[in-house]
Amino acid sequence: MSRSAPAAGAPAGTLAAALAVPALGLLWGLNWPTVRVLLGWWSPWTIRTVGLGAGALLLLALARSRGQALAVPPGQRLRLVGSALFTIVGFNLGTAFAQVAGSTSRAAIITFTMPLWATLLAWPLLGERPDRRRWLALALGGGGLALLALPLLQSRASPAGVMLALGAGMSWAAGTVLLKRYPLSMPHVAATGWQLAVGALTCALGWLAFGAHPVLSGAPQGTPPWPVSAFWVALAYHILLAMALAYLLWFDIIARLPAGVAALGTLLVPVVGVISAMSLLGERPGLPDLLGFALIIPAAAIALLAPAPARAPAPSRAH
Repeated sequence: MSRSAPAAGAPAGTLAAALAVPALGLLWGLNWPTVRVLLGWWSPWTIRTVGLGAGALLLLALARSRGQALAVPPGQRLRLVGSALFTIVGFNLGTAFAQVAGSTSRAAIITFTMPLWATLLAWPLLGERPDRRRWLALALGGGGLALLALPLLQSRASPAGVMLALGAGMSWAAGTVLLKRYPLSMPHVAATGWQLAVGALTCALGWLAFGAHPVLSGAPQGTPPWPVSAFWVALAYHILLAMALAYLLWFDIIARLPAGVAALGTLLVPVVGVISAMSLLGERPGLPDLLGFALIIPAAAIALLAPAPARAPAPSRAH
């Protein structure tokens, strides 16, 4: 199945999507310290259940107000749920728990190894064989991860934060490749709303199962170092901008723009995330963090901005 924007109004739609690219980078980048603030009051399960649930309601209401059908096309419910579990649930829970276990700036950097895992997954699933530049990207990314893991090995500290952030990046990559292989033929607003709804339901079930667990709940310890007003500002930002608006922009961008252009928005995310964590949270990344950052960002840029590799011949499949 292939998707393409309609010819009428395509230039205007492409321009709007291009203007949304830097906005997406800012929205998701600033969400890193926002979630850190929310973690002072709520567990990751609660944050994601409320954030994703409210975002889903807003988007589904918007789709209805535009007269869009909310029904998922026949035969596409499984792919929608699969995309949501990887892109929404795995990514959002992984990044939240990674911040519980470690620093915000380090989690933001490690999560951005997503393009590297997408490159590896696209080889067997999409028939996209990596070229020399993508192998270089994988080598740089591996070196960056090694530098980020070095302080943990030296101090024998728990690697949980690194592993959770790494898992979040892998989950995001799997969801992206899955959606490219099995796209959804429905309006983006409704499709995004339903994926957020699946994410909210899954996180709510997780809260019911693990909400009282001393470790798996991720419940905050001690008194938050921020005023209560910071919580309400962070919650409003998280729901309205980082969840509802940003995910709507993301799914629209990947549908309208070439992958290289869409990548510019995600290239901004870890940069904004680290800078905002330093300025708003007072974090000071160490030398291994900065060196790892210097390797992972170019690696991601190479993996995302290089010309798409030729696909291997694959048998046709019915949709």
